[in-house]
Amino acid sequence: MKILIIRHADPDYEADSLTEQGWKEAGLLAERISAMEIKNFYVSPFGRAKDTASLTLKKMNREAEECQWLREFSPLIRRPDKENMSIVWDWLPQDWTVEADFYDRDAWMQHRIFREGKVAEEYRWVTQCLDQLLARHGYQREGNYYRVTDSNMDTIAFYCHFGLECVLLSHLLGVSPMVLWHGFCAAPSSVTTLVTEERRQGIASFRMSSFGDVSHLTIAGEQPSFAARFCECFTNTHERHD
Repeated sequence: MKILIIRHADPDYEADSLTEQGWKEAGLLAERISAMEIKNFYVSPFGRAKDTASLTLKKMNREAEECQWLREFSPLIRRPDKENMSIVWDWLPQDWTVEADFYDRDAWMQHRIFREGKVAEEYRWVTQCLDQLLARHGYQREGNYYRVTDSNMDTIAFYCHFGLECVLLSHLLGVSPMVLWHGFCAAPSSVTTLVTEERRQGIASFRMSSFGDVSHLTIAGEQPSFAARFCECFTNTHERHD
């Protein structure tokens, strides 16, 4: 079984849709995904994800199941350097890296700031919904692996968001999402692929074969959008700092 986790194309956050560049990216993505055999499509309820999926669905004459749990992962917290509430997965490196628990797959969510923001509750809801869906596709969570009830080579596609993508990956791979949120970068319209490995009959785990792939853009001569990143150098005033 394969899972494709697809980040929405270049976003217009104010309109919860796509920029002109984003629509171009979504079109190139549609050319790529429509060449695949996809068993089921699942999409976030947010406009930017639905708009990204729409071109693929139209091209393939398909529909997607809208899942509330695929919305952006956005519990609000009071970050150490800010007075105002901010999104859970955007911390400064000098703050989060000094907390050893943030590197632990379980202890990260017990931090005082996360408890106040009820982050664990949101995380468990998302991952439980993911496991319920995977059970429908023949893979039942059992501890830290999956019991296979219907071995298959189906491909399912999730159209969602970067913060949420890292939550899914943290659960499937057994990694703290803090490491993924701050150490990985999935560009708009990128595709991350996970494949089951069933080395003993009935027991499977997921392995990531590619992360944040934007080959559909580079083949067409398009540069990935900068929307996923912060400034490469502090003096780059034209790039996002915060």
